[in-house]
Amino acid sequence: MGTVFSFDVRGGDPGAVAAALAEAVAGLHRVDEVFSTYREDSEVSRLVRGELTVEECAPEVGRVLALGAEAERVSDGWFSTSYEGRLDPTGIVKGWAVERAARTLAAAGASGVSVNGGGDVQLLGTPGPGRPWRVGVADPVRPGGLAAVVSAAGAAELAVATSGTAERGAHIVDPRTGRSAVTDLVAVTVVAPELTWADCWATAAFAMGSRAGLRWLESLPDVEALLITAGDEVRCTGGLAARLG
Repeated sequence: MGTVFSFDVRGGDPGAVAAALAEAVAGLHRVDEVFSTYREDSEVSRLVRGELTVEECAPEVGRVLALGAEAERVSDGWFSTSYEGRLDPTGIVKGWAVERAARTLAAAGASGVSVNGGGDVQLLGTPGPGRPWRVGVADPVRPGGLAAVVSAAGAAELAVATSGTAERGAHIVDPRTGRSAVTDLVAVTVVAPELTWADCWATAAFAMGSRAGLRWLESLPDVEALLITAGDEVRCTGGLAARLG
């Protein structure tokens, strides 16, 4: 998927956790093989060319496309799994894959799991008794600095996802025009229980711009967010403060 993944796993039977870790890593490689839009032999590429139907693809393809359709519905079309009229589920695949990897480890008995895929993080459990997971949010305006620190205190599961231009430049597409989204934002960080959705909502809100994006994020249950504009203005949802620390 063109990025780095890291795992922090605590507790559980060492043998079972090691086996689950191997399964999770293999699953991430499998996701790349199935969903990559850059590999000519991937199932998604073959699906786009009409060589396969969704029913002939791996079951994960249908599941991810269904999730993408739900994200498009909830975001009123600001999130999309198509690009220039062609199927492109990359906007949802990474968050879904990271979340799935984390849940594989938790199901094996790990008491604390943190999986980071290119800066988007799924947290489950805790790193130790009385200690919450904490995630630093990179400052898009001041490289090397932190804009905030998110705490998972009191949450059995929490995800943090950021969409913006600081790392990869202008890569988020406005689904209405098919061109790069032109907004007043440089970054949107979304905090939610599940990374599948946090990643989608961050992308959609970035495309909307700061004012519309903030209003929409405020309407979503169990979602908090931090938005930073090109003018270094910080906007956040009403409940975000409870997640900082």
